[in-house]
Amino acid sequence: MPLITVKVFEGELTQQQTADIIHGITEAVIPFVGPQLREATWVLVEEIKSGAWGIGGKPFGLPELRAIQAGQPPGEKERDRHRKEMT
Repeated sequence: MPLITVKVFEGELTQQQTADIIHGITEAVIPFVGPQLREATWVLVEEIKSGAWGIGGKPFGLPELRAIQAGQPPGEKERDRHRKEMT
């Protein structure tokens, strides 16, 4: 039986997004495991506290993720972006 774990930040997904990702991932593995295992496919969505995740030796949290989603380069601080805009 497949067991797929997805880790996200607390508050990153709405309840509907969580339900959608569970359904989508289940459907994505069915071609590999067969439709007989659909009802036995587990998808766990684990929420990690923002800042309790590290990338490149630095804490990473929901604000950094939201900045990347908004098109801000990773690691660029708001004040650095503002300086670039002013020049």
